[in-house]
Formats: sequence, C-alpha cells, structure tokens
Amino acid sequence: MNVAVFGASGTIGTALLPELAAAHDVVAVSRTEQRETAGVTWKIADATNRDAVARVLEGIDVAYYLVHSLGRSDFESQDLKAAETTAREAERAGVRQLVYLGGLGDDSPDLSPHLRSRRETGLRLASTSVPVTTLRAAMVVGRGSAAFETIVALVDRLPAMVAPRWVSTRTQPVALRDVVAYLSGVCGLDPALGVAYDLGGPEVMSYREMMERIARLRGKRPLILEVPVLTPYLSSLWLHLVTPVNAAVTRPLIEGLRTETVVRDDHIRRLLPIELTPFDAAARSALAQHTDTRSAY
Repeated sequence: MNVAVFGASGTIGTALLPELAAAHDVVAVSRTEQRETAGVTWKIADATNRDAVARVLEGIDVAYYLVHSLGRSDFESQDLKAAETTAREAERAGVRQLVYLGGLGDDSPDLSPHLRSRRETGLRLASTSVPVTTLRAAMVVGRGSAAFETIVALVDRLPAMVAPRWVSTRTQPVALRDVVAYLSGVCGLDPALGVAYDLGGPEVMSYREMMERIARLRGKRPLILEVPVLTPYLSSLWLHLVTPVNAAVTRPLIEGLRTETVVRDDHIRRLLPIELTPFDAAARSALAQHTDTRSAY
C-alpha cells in the first residue's frame, strides 16, 4: 500500500517509518527538510496548508496523523486547523484510512487544554467519510518523549524534590516500540477502521513510582515530598527551571497529569496480540540511548 506519515520527523514518526517501509511504499511528511531515509520518500508540507496536503495525499491509501503544535501559544487552534485540513484533503484524495495517535484520559470531564486539544483533533479528523483508527496512548517511554525526558531530568538533577499532587496520579506507561508495533499493525486492517483503542503497558503505577523506578535504574535514591499547594501551572514553571524541556511544551503536558491515564478497554490486545514490554525494560533501553546520545557530543 501507499502510506503517508504526517509528523514523520517526531519521536513516534521516526521510529515508525522503518516498520512501515518494510511492507509499504512510504511518504514521510515534515514541515522542514529532513535527511534521506532508506525506503522512504520525504516531502515537505505543513498540515494546515491545503494545497501542500493535497499534493502529498495523491495516490495514498493510508495516512498517519502524528502532528501536534505543542510549544506554540495557539497550539489548540493550530491543531484543529491542521486536523480539519488533513481530513478534508484525505476525503478528496480517496484515502481509505486515517490513523491517529491521541492520548488516554481525553474522555475525562475535567480536561487540560492539551488533552482537550487531543480529543478535538480526533473528532475533527473523524468529521469526513474517511474511517479513522484512533490509538489513545498513555505516556510513551522512549528517547525523545517529552514526558519521559522530563521525568528523567527530574531524577538526574534533584536529590530531593517537593512535588505537586499529580505525582500520585495513576498512569499506564507504554514502551515506544509497543506503540510503533500497534501503529504499524493497524495499517490497512479492516477490523480497525473507524475504531478507537486504548494503549498502555503491562503495569499501572503512579508518577511517583515511575520516578522512583527510574531513579533505581540510575543508581539514585531521591527524596520526594508531596505537597498540596503546588498547582499544575506553577509546577510547569518549576519544571522549566530544572529540566531541559521547554516550558511551552511542559506546561500543557503537566497540566494534564492530574488526569488518570489508565487503559479501560484492552480489546486491541486481542486484535494485535503483541508481547508488551515491562516498564523497567523500556526505561532501561531509553536510558541507554540517552547515555549514548550524550556521549556522542
């Protein structure tokens, strides 16, 4: 099949491309010029530009939508515009399937702007006749994941931390390679057309437990003190001081950490019965890449 991947230069897209290229003809789409990738044709297009999107989607059977605008002050409106443009042009081009990676927790009644944007993006993608396969993932454990990088930076930089209430929120982190396996697995899969799936790893834990387990892998024992007065907004500013991740990215992410992200329906496990990666193994692999990348500079 002919497959297009919007947002191909991001963490998920970069890992997904070789999996798709092993079985399909792949067009990778980015807003800026990228290095050549074996078996992949790169094209430049902004998902908000109708003409550019139309050119990319000519002859495409399946289109992956991995686009987000975090880091911009107007990310919500930009995400909606990009999703609507892509959905309409996909319908005009005769695309048979859209695959969207969203986030768990977007059905909560009290959504952060980020999670609300993820939900609205999914609805906008599904507003045409093109069937959408939606995968809603918890925090992705992998090198380059903004949420994971933030947790690692906290563990590495702070021997003790005063943490906000969100550290007690439950989540079900999922390995990057498992997300990629699910994404590639639903490509052109008829039973997945028009269906939403929850993605999570094999373990449910709090963010505090996640930090403690990463610390053990790092040979550290940080002291974590939970307090009720540090709001998500203030904690995002605090994170900006102690992590390498830009505050414009971390603030929307952190504001969403008060929402539980746990799988409620695991029927994708029956559709695609992959062996899930334990958290420690996923974290250890990501941390090894983290170390390798640092040593290269």
